[in-house]
Amino acid sequence: MNTPNDPIAPADSGDVAPQPESAAHPAPPSDPVPGTARCGLIAIVGKPNVGKSTLLNALVGQKISITSRKAQTTRHRITGIRTLADEAGGGTQFVFVDTPGFQTRHSKALNKSLNKTVLGAIDGVDLVLFVVEAGSFTLGDAKVLSLLKPGAPTLLVANKLDTVHRRGEIAPWLRDMQQRYPFAEFVPMSAKNPREVRRLLDICARYLPAQPWWYAEDELTDRSEKFLASEVVREKLFRLTGDELPYTSTVVIDRFEEEKSKAHGRMVRIAATIIVERDGHKAMVIGNQGERLKRIGTEARQELEKLMEAKVFMGLWVKVRSGWADDEARVRSFGYE
Repeated sequence: MNTPNDPIAPADSGDVAPQPESAAHPAPPSDPVPGTARCGLIAIVGKPNVGKSTLLNALVGQKISITSRKAQTTRHRITGIRTLADEAGGGTQFVFVDTPGFQTRHSKALNKSLNKTVLGAIDGVDLVLFVVEAGSFTLGDAKVLSLLKPGAPTLLVANKLDTVHRRGEIAPWLRDMQQRYPFAEFVPMSAKNPREVRRLLDICARYLPAQPWWYAEDELTDRSEKFLASEVVREKLFRLTGDELPYTSTVVIDRFEEEKSKAHGRMVRIAATIIVERDGHKAMVIGNQGERLKRIGTEARQELEKLMEAKVFMGLWVKVRSGWADDEARVRSFGYE
């Protein structure tokens, strides 16, 4: 463990540098006592595309939030749950909230809805994980950091440490970050490294209050399968169209029906509509002779079958709704708060 005057040793990403004890952020309690139940709400915040959804999936231990190289793919407050029980009958339940990256470039109704979601997620949590790319701090990061108010302790999660080639640059960067905000601790890590993810869980556990768990031990999310279906289709849409398709495209589930099956045990029929803003975008999604739309449906179906442990039948359509992201009523009708 390093002191604030002795930041993270570049060669060891596992150490964590704590901030000095203060009235705003008191020193965290000691490690959880075996047999004691802890539970709390943890918000994951940061600008678009810093790896928040990947981190959430890693912390939960299963994919519940979509990931894409395309920025601004997360649009909802997604709750992920991870429960680590101990042999004495206690343990910690982490309730994570993944948020959209704070929108700073546009003033559409959709963007205003997303920013409202970010601010709502921060309010009333026990701990905040402020996620940035290790060694980087941009204007976008600064704008999100300015939203954080004194109250809940905040950990600086320096993600994507595996992409930093010059580890010697991390120490001065951490010293600079110490001057920007009273972070409770610094956690350089990679969400792709299971050992570092578990270390982050252990650190988070110390900040959560002693109280009964809110969810059953085997629950992973409070979102419905219908919601997850729309997210998986949207992820495949963005992955297979790249930067060609505007991020304002969305997916609406028109039908979600479950039935028993002798052959498969469980069968789910899904009808979904991909909403785009222009005819040219529609043609792009459909692709030559419908090949791209077919591939989106196939990849989404295969992933949903694994997630839901069921046989899935999926039908996809594409419709043009010009200017929907500027229409507050339509934004709400598509499921955005």
